[in-house]
Amino acid sequence: MKTVILDLESLEDLSLDPIRAVVESLDVHMATSAEQVAERIAGYDLVITNKVKLDKATLSGAPELKLICVVATGTNNIDLTAASELGIQVSNCVAYGVDSVVQHVFSLMLALHTNVIQYDRAVKAGDWAQASQFCMLSYPIRELAGKTLGIVGYGNLGRGVARIAEAFGMTVVIAQRPGGEPQEGRLPMDQLLATVDVLSLHCPLTAETQDLIDEAAIAKMKPGSFLINAARGGIVNEQALAEALRSGHLAGAATDVLTEEPPRSGNVLISDDIPNLIITPHSAWGSREARQRIIDQTVENIEGFKAGQPVRAVN
Repeated sequence: MKTVILDLESLEDLSLDPIRAVVESLDVHMATSAEQVAERIAGYDLVITNKVKLDKATLSGAPELKLICVVATGTNNIDLTAASELGIQVSNCVAYGVDSVVQHVFSLMLALHTNVIQYDRAVKAGDWAQASQFCMLSYPIRELAGKTLGIVGYGNLGRGVARIAEAFGMTVVIAQRPGGEPQEGRLPMDQLLATVDVLSLHCPLTAETQDLIDEAAIAKMKPGSFLINAARGGIVNEQALAEALRSGHLAGAATDVLTEEPPRSGNVLISDDIPNLIITPHSAWGSREARQRIIDQTVENIEGFKAGQPVRAVN
């Protein structure tokens, strides 16, 4: 299969030899703009992409195209209906980053609860050298044991976070799916928000979850509670989060995602006057091991297509 990768940048440090071994030829682009897509997919049997948008018009102009491999879980950048109409199979990657994301979530949760960043900065600023005793306890240190963790989105990621939370001695409660049917053992959002010490988000961004955690939702959370968002930026209203942190209603928050990524236009959360907020650059998924799984799953998707036994097909 004549193959092109449109946006390799997030995987560029990994070997592509496993993919080369199962295709006829492989051309690679680090990034592809919207204006370049049509030209770059023309004549190829297989397109591998992460976030490049492939709409109906673009796909219609590539009659040789038989397979699209998305090196991510989300396929919202692909017109799946058009792909099906044109006889193009689309396969994605799933559950490759569970361990990486879970580890990142607890890195953020622990950093907030131990104030490790503030202590590091204080030591480097010379505060410890001026202390009157052997230690510094200038910032509150909280234990996770005995706290209640609320999880919104109980798929692979939510379950992974729950497993580690229980190992820390936390009580885990699961939110009823926004917009979904009631399920036994799940709490309605209003009830869950009022009971948790930490809220961790792992749901997709949909019409039902857009601004799910807004000013009203945050007001229902216990004073002094924490928010972790390793899902999607639009799930949390960023202005409401900034105000809740400034007011002290929330003791801290951490987010790996923003509504615009990268934040070229700025963002209300990127401000020096917001206390106890950690922002990471959508990197929770990005361990080397997780990204290697993406390569491995892509090879499996290609081999499955060639054998007439589709793997992880989404259309």
